[in-house]
Amino acid sequence: MTIYSEQQAKAILDKAIQASKADGCTASLGGSNNGNIRYALNSVSTSGLVSECDLAVEVSFGKRTGTATTNRFDDASIEAVVRRAEELARLAPENPEFMPPIDKQSYRASPTFNANSAAVTPQYRASVAAACIEPCRKDKLTAAGFFSDGHSFTATANSKGNFGYQQSSGMDFTCTVRTDDGKGSGWVARNLADVAQFDAKSEIRTAIDKAKRSVDARALEPGKYTVIMEPAATAGLISFMMFNFDARQADEGRSFLSKKGGGNKLGEKLFDERVTMIADPWDPAAAVLPWDQSGLARERTTLIDKGKINYLHYSRYWAQKQGKKAVGQPGNLIMLGGDKSTADLVKSTKKGVLVTRTWYIRMVDPQTVLLTGLTRDGTFYIEDGEIKYPIKNFRFNESPAIMLNNIEEIGKPVRVGDDESPFVMLIPPMKIRDFTFTSLSDAV
Repeated sequence: MTIYSEQQAKAILDKAIQASKADGCTASLGGSNNGNIRYALNSVSTSGLVSECDLAVEVSFGKRTGTATTNRFDDASIEAVVRRAEELARLAPENPEFMPPIDKQSYRASPTFNANSAAVTPQYRASVAAACIEPCRKDKLTAAGFFSDGHSFTATANSKGNFGYQQSSGMDFTCTVRTDDGKGSGWVARNLADVAQFDAKSEIRTAIDKAKRSVDARALEPGKYTVIMEPAATAGLISFMMFNFDARQADEGRSFLSKKGGGNKLGEKLFDERVTMIADPWDPAAAVLPWDQSGLARERTTLIDKGKINYLHYSRYWAQKQGKKAVGQPGNLIMLGGDKSTADLVKSTKKGVLVTRTWYIRMVDPQTVLLTGLTRDGTFYIEDGEIKYPIKNFRFNESPAIMLNNIEEIGKPVRVGDDESPFVMLIPPMKIRDFTFTSLSDAV
């Protein structure tokens, strides 16, 4: 076990801070117990529990900084890691954008810990794998998936008296089901704070159904279509866009939020008025730590307000340079929506395409946030409110900035995990018009 109590963590951090002879010192301690089970070809391939804990110490002499880490916490090891950081700092060049340790912050605890998720057993993990594998074997389908659960703690302190401590937990699940001939593929994923809300038997039925339905996919001509995007399909596009909500990038003309002639588009209406997105560390459905990676306290912030850009992130350096207040960078993205499910959006669609998932998303043009990627694991043609038949996957070229201007309907937000995103997200399914598919893909 590597979960230290607040008192134990503070004792270790205090020793590191007190041992430093530098002008400034920031120390962070983090530990976790992460369980997992992986299965493929209807058999468990790996399972285990990874426990780790690390102390990172960053010190500064003037504008020179050095960082060192250790996973040993006896007095001699703490002293040694501090000295190593100081040696590196003395060798480092000066950083012209150096910022000293943050002032003492006020952190309000957020509900990131759930006892159910912290108490997952190997037997439970095995039951999740069995719940996915057994029905697939009976149906002559092949399941491959991954279930992980975690219990962690994070603590931070510095030479200005700042200190924060909090525990977190959660679970993540993904499963792909393929038909025997490899022509059909279905996928399902769940990311939850409370494992008690997870039902593997129910979830696997979704992947099985999509795998069966997606066999013998037909080719549909690339072009612009009305699409029903499941939450997992839009999450990657939206998180990519949010990386651009940086004041410095905008001010320096490097993002779609840059204004011609200089400055940024803060306060301008760029999206459909139904688009409102917030960041709230204390939202129980998507709680995150009340501080960011630099230790700055987070705030509940409206990022997009009825289509208007309401927020840009100022780093400490850029905030000082521009005379702005620096606050913690958002850790979650919560897009407001309605009450309709994905199925409801399908029923109201005359003609369109249902997209289960997008992947391999890459930036094409940062000035317009034009992204490219592929659909996969269940893409279907909709006609008269019904899924008519499976279609081959597409490559798309689309900007989320344009996509969020072409909304026809917004459904009920659900929690979504994304391996390539640092955000915890609540994203609704959406009906989007004129979504651009540029070519076909033979991959399922």
